[in-house]
Amino acid sequence: MLYKIVVSMKRRNKETIIFALDLLLLVAAFLAAQLLTITPTPSLSDLFTNSLSLLVIVPVGGAIINFYGLHRIKLNAYGLQGMIETATVATVVGVSGLVFNQIPGFSPALPTATFIVYALCFFAFCAGSRTALRRVVVSIYSQAKARKKVLIYGAGQTGQQLATALMADDEFVAVGFADDNSALRKLTICGLKIHAPKDIKALVRRDRIDRVVLAMPSASHPVRVRILQSLKDVGCEVLAVPSFAEVVVKGESVMPKLEPVELSKLLGRDKLEEEMPQTSEAYQGRKVLVTGAGGSIGSELCRQLLTCKPECIVLLEHSELALYNISRELEELAGDLKIVPVLGSIIDYNLVVETLETHEIEVILHAAAYKHVPLVEMNCLEGLRNNVLGTRTVADAARNVGVERFILVSSDKAVRPTSVMGATKRLAEMVIQDMATRSPNTRYAMVRFGNVLGSSGSVIPLFEDQIRRGGPVTVTHSDVSRYFMTVAEAVRLVLLAGTYARGGDVFVLDMGEPVVIRDVARQMIENFGYTVRDEANPHGDIEIEITGLRPGEKLHEELLIGSDMLTTPHPKILRAQEDHPSEIEMANVLQELRKAIDGRSHETALQVIRRWVESTYEEQKTLTLVNE
Repeated sequence: MLYKIVVSMKRRNKETIIFALDLLLLVAAFLAAQLLTITPTPSLSDLFTNSLSLLVIVPVGGAIINFYGLHRIKLNAYGLQGMIETATVATVVGVSGLVFNQIPGFSPALPTATFIVYALCFFAFCAGSRTALRRVVVSIYSQAKARKKVLIYGAGQTGQQLATALMADDEFVAVGFADDNSALRKLTICGLKIHAPKDIKALVRRDRIDRVVLAMPSASHPVRVRILQSLKDVGCEVLAVPSFAEVVVKGESVMPKLEPVELSKLLGRDKLEEEMPQTSEAYQGRKVLVTGAGGSIGSELCRQLLTCKPECIVLLEHSELALYNISRELEELAGDLKIVPVLGSIIDYNLVVETLETHEIEVILHAAAYKHVPLVEMNCLEGLRNNVLGTRTVADAARNVGVERFILVSSDKAVRPTSVMGATKRLAEMVIQDMATRSPNTRYAMVRFGNVLGSSGSVIPLFEDQIRRGGPVTVTHSDVSRYFMTVAEAVRLVLLAGTYARGGDVFVLDMGEPVVIRDVARQMIENFGYTVRDEANPHGDIEIEITGLRPGEKLHEELLIGSDMLTTPHPKILRAQEDHPSEIEMANVLQELRKAIDGRSHETALQVIRRWVESTYEEQKTLTLVNE
C-alpha cells in the first residue's frame, strides 16, 4: 500500500511536502534556539513575542531554500553532498536572522548566540529529517521489492564508492566488505563490517548473498584474475569493476584488450594470402564434398568454397554440434548455393559411397582426422582407425564411384614422426600415394603444412586463455619451434593443390623459418600489455613455465622427408617427390592394422608403425603409448 502511494506520487508533490516540512523546521529550530540560549527559560508569552521575527525569517528562509533547491533533492541519494548544501542553507538562514535582529524596533533584541544555535538546530533538524525519510523510503521499497545482496571485495576507495552508490540503489544493497588487509578486519566502513576473504563462502550461505564484486582496480590484472579464480566456487555470481575515476578519465573499460600480434612475427615470414592466385574457376559449378567439415580447416574450406560458387557443397561430419554450426553458418551465407549436411563417420564405407553417388561428387577435400597429439597417443587404435582406415575408405569410395579429384589435408607431423598422431598422418599419406599409382580416373594429391594459427588445439588460443587467467603461460621446451600459417593460407593451399594435382603429389608451402614457441608466448604476453616474469624481471606480470615435451612431441618439426623438390605454377608452393611402399606392401600394412584394431592390440599396432613409418629417431622407442 505505502509502496504504491510513494511510487504513484508525482515529483512535484514530493517537493512540496519537503518544502513545507523545511518551513516547519525553520520555526521549530528558532523556538529550540531560544530555549537553549535565553536564561532564565522564556515563558510562552516571551516565546510568542520573540517569534515575531519569524514573520521575516520564515519567508526569507523559504526563499533561500528555494534558491538552493534544498527541497528538490532526491531522498535516496541524500549523502555528504546533500549535508553540505543543508549546512550552507542553515548558515545563510542564521546570518539573515542575525542581520534582521540588528534592525532597531524590528523585534525584541535577541542574543547573537541564539542565531548561531538557530543555524545549528536547523541543520540538525533538516539533515536528520532527510536521513529519517530516506530510511523510511528505502524500507518501503525494500519491502515491496527484494534487493539483491552484494558483498564488496576490497575496502579501498573504489569499494567505498561502490558501497555509497549502492545506498541509493533500489535493486542492490551492499551487506559488507571483504579485504586481504588483516588490519581492517575490525573496522566498519560506510556502516558495513569488513570480513576476511576466507569467510566469504560462509557469508554467502548465511546471508544469502547474490553477488560478490571485486573492487580492486589498482591491483595488477594477474592478481585480480587469481582472486576471481579463488572466488569461482563461493556459490554466487562474481564480478569485477574498474575504478570510477579511470572510467571517466579514460572513457573506456580499463580491462586489458588483446590487440592483433604482428602476423609476420608469428609466421616468421610475410603473409602469402594476397600472393595466392584465385582458384574459383577450378571449383565453379562443381559438386564438392568436404570431410571433417566442422573442424578448423574443414569449416574454413567450406567458407572459401562459397566464393568459388560451386554447384553444391556436401558436409560430412561425425560431430552433430559441429555439423549443425557450420551448416547453419553456410546456409545463411550461401544464397541459392546448395548446402547438404551429412552426419556420419568416414569409416562407414556404405555411407560414403551413398553420399558420393547421391550428390554426384566431383571433388573431395579430405580434412577429417584426429589431430591432437596427446589424445591420439593415448587412443592409438582409434587414431589409426579414423586417420588411416578412414582415409582408405574415402579414397576407395572415390575411385570406385569415379570422383575426379581427391585432396588429403596432411600435417608436418607426418614427416619422420615421433608421435602416434604423426604416424597416422604419414600412413594416410602412404595410402593416398598408393591409390594414386593405380587410379586412372581419380587424381589423388595431398597437402602438408605446419601449425594453423587459431585452430583448435593450437598454441595461440591456449596462450590467450592462459594470459586472461593471469598465467602462467606453458611452453613444453624453451627451444621448441614450429612452422605457422594462417587458416586462410592453409585452405588456399588445399584448394590450389586441387588445381595442380597430377597424381600422388605432395604439396608443401615455403613457410620460411620456424618460429620458437617461447618467443610467441613472450610476444603475446607483451601484446596484452604485460611483462614477462623471469630471472631478469622478477616483478613481471606473467611467467612462462617450461613443462617438458609431451609424449610423442618433437622439438622441431619438418616439412620434407627427402630433398627432391619440384616447382609448381606458384613460386611459394613446392611439389615433393617421396618414396612409398608398393601396392603389395601397402596391402600388408592395412591388413595388419585392421587385425590389430579388431583385436584391440596396441602393441601390434605400434609394431606396424615402427616397421613401416620412418622415424626421426633410429631406435624408434619414443613411439610408445603413454599408458603402455
